[in-house]
Amino acid sequence: MPAEPTYWFPAKRYGWGWGWPSTWQGRAVLACFFALVAAGFFFFPPRAQAAGFALYLVLVVALLIAICWIKGEPPRSRSSE
Repeated sequence: MPAEPTYWFPAKRYGWGWGWPSTWQGRAVLACFFALVAAGFFFFPPRAQAAGFALYLVLVVALLIAICWIKGEPPRSRSSE
């Protein structure tokens, strides 16, 4: 029997998307995400380079979403009913 896939990011209980990481790999990805956002404040000071900082954040968030899409449980809409 094939083993159940281990998802780094489980689907949210309600709504669409992913919840908090359930594995150490997911927590490492989330920690790197926060570290990259913090580094963005240093490399692209928002007051001096607002457009550069915004573009940087869009790229970092897109990377996080891509990782969640690949390594997370398939997202679907879940209602509270």
